[in-house]
Amino acid sequence: MKMSNTVSAKVVTGVVRLSYAYVWEPRKQGDDTKEKYSVQLIIPKSDTETVTAIKRAIEKVFKNNPGVFGSAGLAALKQPLRDGDAEKPADPNYKDSYFMNASSLTAPGIVDRDVKPILDRKEVYSGCYARVSLNFFPYDKKSKGIGAGLQNIQKVRDGDPLGGHTPASEDFDTFGAEEKSLEDYGFLD
Repeated sequence: MKMSNTVSAKVVTGVVRLSYAYVWEPRKQGDDTKEKYSVQLIIPKSDTETVTAIKRAIEKVFKNNPGVFGSAGLAALKQPLRDGDAEKPADPNYKDSYFMNASSLTAPGIVDRDVKPILDRKEVYSGCYARVSLNFFPYDKKSKGIGAGLQNIQKVRDGDPLGGHTPASEDFDTFGAEEKSLEDYGFLD
């Protein structure tokens, strides 16, 4: 829960990879009762500018909201930026990367490289590359921490889809007359 009278911090990332991209339709997450738009960002560790901006935003939210966190130190709080090498070592998509989740009750604005709205839902998907604007904020519900609010997305290029789903063209060859008939498969014509 975002709290009133709190200080937040905005960050626009460099190029990140989108995963678990639920940016067109909201969905329920975990035991949350409200549907949210959400995405997981895979951030290369080599993008020190984005990583530093996120860490500074987290520190700003922590330092400027003492009433939310009480005597808890920053290390004791749930934080959005996580280490892909430590938490997902078997997944090559997270190698040498950080990752974080961002969500919102309202739909993000989604634009292309020229800042023109993207309306085709197939254009932004898990695996594409984008810049994302985020709003970091404090929360105190079942636990205390700093969350990342999803603001807007700018798609910058395509990428291999994530999630184990392959295109049909990779699974099948053409099915023509020279192939087995339906009778050969046990079906009657």
